[in-house]
Amino acid sequence: MTSSRLTAVLCAIDKINSEDPNQTLVNGHPQANELLYGQYMTSCLEQYFPQSNELLQIAVRAQHIKRWDLKRTEFDEGKAGYYQWRIAQGKFHAQLTKSLMLENDYPEHEAELTACILRKEQLKTNTDTQTLEDVACLVFLQYYFDAFAAKYTEVDNEAKIIRIVKKTWGKMSARGHEIALSLTLPSHLATLVGKALAD
Repeated sequence: MTSSRLTAVLCAIDKINSEDPNQTLVNGHPQANELLYGQYMTSCLEQYFPQSNELLQIAVRAQHIKRWDLKRTEFDEGKAGYYQWRIAQGKFHAQLTKSLMLENDYPEHEAELTACILRKEQLKTNTDTQTLEDVACLVFLQYYFDAFAAKYTEVDNEAKIIRIVKKTWGKMSARGHEIALSLTLPSHLATLVGKALAD
């Protein structure tokens, strides 16, 4: 049974994410990008990790909370700037989510544990952090890989796509790999994944 405080926090996250000015058409209807992303994340968690605790459920929904607020252009170009942006995003998501949890009667230690998951701390040793990473990678493969691959295919940069798939694969657990290999991807994407894993 879902607790009332969990429902309240998830609704608060959705309310914030519904304000995303960036939108995607779904069945002809505009949807706020990060609201849609949060729903994809929760759906994936429920399908493949149905016994997940409340803290992980919150972290998964809040993975990209208000992501548009901290723009990539505010950081230096290149790989170093990108990583600085990603770290800053993780801290921002963690702090905002922690504040929502405290407002909805979660104790400090539970709110901080959720923040740790969102900051991706102890990735290979914290089961919840690893599951969040697995879910994020699976959602990428299912919903965002096609557009990502198309962008680099246009500039004939298949090597970059394969590099990203390898990196994504390296972040996942054995269970994440098992689920990923069970996904039914379009043939052109399955081919790219095959090439990445063959090297």
